[in-house]
Amino acid sequence: MNVTEATQRRASIRSFLSDPVSDQQIRDLLEVAARAPSGGNVQPWRIYVINGESMEQFRSFIAERKPGESEYPVYPPNLQEPYRTNRFELGEAMYEKLGIPREDKAARLAHLARNFDFFGAPAAFFCFVERNMGSAQWSDLGMFLQTFMLLAIEAGLDTCPQEAWANHWRSVQEFCGAPDDEMLFCGMAVGKRDETKSVNGLRSERMPLEQWAKWL
Repeated sequence: MNVTEATQRRASIRSFLSDPVSDQQIRDLLEVAARAPSGGNVQPWRIYVINGESMEQFRSFIAERKPGESEYPVYPPNLQEPYRTNRFELGEAMYEKLGIPREDKAARLAHLARNFDFFGAPAAFFCFVERNMGSAQWSDLGMFLQTFMLLAIEAGLDTCPQEAWANHWRSVQEFCGAPDDEMLFCGMAVGKRDETKSVNGLRSERMPLEQWAKWL
């Protein structure tokens, strides 16, 4: 599989099979992903893996906790166009795949709650960053995570990056034993997609190149 094929196949999977993923495979993927670009070679990502027994423990732990306010704004307030429409259309397309109409608020909330079960994934990790890091280092996190996701595709695995976990940052920090000077950025579900679930057929639209790129 080449990089183009991996990029085209990668998607945010919202229903996983229970097939286990070995710690060694996750370790191998993380080690290669660490070759991602990092300004000044700072390497600001701090990763906490949960798998096997620790995943079972975490699911029991988090089921007793309620999400709160996100520690950082996932989206800017008053998101402007065309970004607002992009986000809205993705949500509508996802719920259409799930067969959940707009007026069924309870079903929509129930699906959103599946974020906090990693959509059934057997393994996951949390990505933290030290609080004194700036926007450039947050950019490094994105490059590291994207590199991991493409490597996972090559390895026959799928992923879902989840900023929703920022709403559970206190509980995640407690479970992981992360120090107070580290801030939770996101979770990453890892496993194999359930090909029988229609939601995994969702393919988000991308704006035409002419809308966001200019040749000078």
